[in-house]
Amino acid sequence: MNHNFVKRLRTGDRLIGTIITLDSSAAAELLAGVGFDWLFIDAEHGPLSPADIQHTLQAAGPATPCLVRVATNDMINIKKALDAGAAGIIVPMVNTAEKAEEVVSSAKYAPLGTRGVGISRAHGYGLKFQEYLDNANEGTAVVIQAEHIQAVENIAAIVQVAGIDAVFVGPYDLSASMGLIGQVTHPQVVAAIDHVTAVCQEANIRLGIFAVSATAVQPYIERGYTLIAAASDTLLLAQSSAQLLSEISKIP
Repeated sequence: MNHNFVKRLRTGDRLIGTIITLDSSAAAELLAGVGFDWLFIDAEHGPLSPADIQHTLQAAGPATPCLVRVATNDMINIKKALDAGAAGIIVPMVNTAEKAEEVVSSAKYAPLGTRGVGISRAHGYGLKFQEYLDNANEGTAVVIQAEHIQAVENIAAIVQVAGIDAVFVGPYDLSASMGLIGQVTHPQVVAAIDHVTAVCQEANIRLGIFAVSATAVQPYIERGYTLIAAASDTLLLAQSSAQLLSEISKIP
């Protein structure tokens, strides 16, 4: 458990990470070695099983905290990600305060929630069982995604749910829910994001965002977003390879 990461998240430090979608321990180990503050393991869109997630966490090592985006707001998915040793979870499509309460309950042990108790990697396979139980509720990051117009409409109630550490904005799914798929710079989409931003900042809830490049993420950083996921393992591999090929092809 990485208490320092969770503390930095709640304090509002800028935390720069990238997304992992590949079932590759080598890729995770390499990206962890680059020096990212965190890694975003994507089990929603990436083809990652619970075993793949654990292997990725092991490859990233204790020095690089990882948040797992679970496939759905489901108690079992959340429990398995945390039991594997994730520093926290990111939950997609949390559109109401009631859904946010379910997320927190699934991520917290009693008396704060309903997370099941077992012996797993997070507990040192039993060697640090009580230590983990004593610190898990405070030391686990809970991040929800605002990526639907319904979440925008309910954001004022959502951010009042105790236990939510950050809201991760999803511009692309948000635009789709508004009938403007892919038009993330459309004035209506921008206005929706502006509303989420203002409400979260008023409530002192940290904001996160994904962007494909430093240029794309800069406007959000300037607006106070601190949980940053830039590019992904596949994007970095594809873009670097394409650039290399292009440069070599131009040699006379």
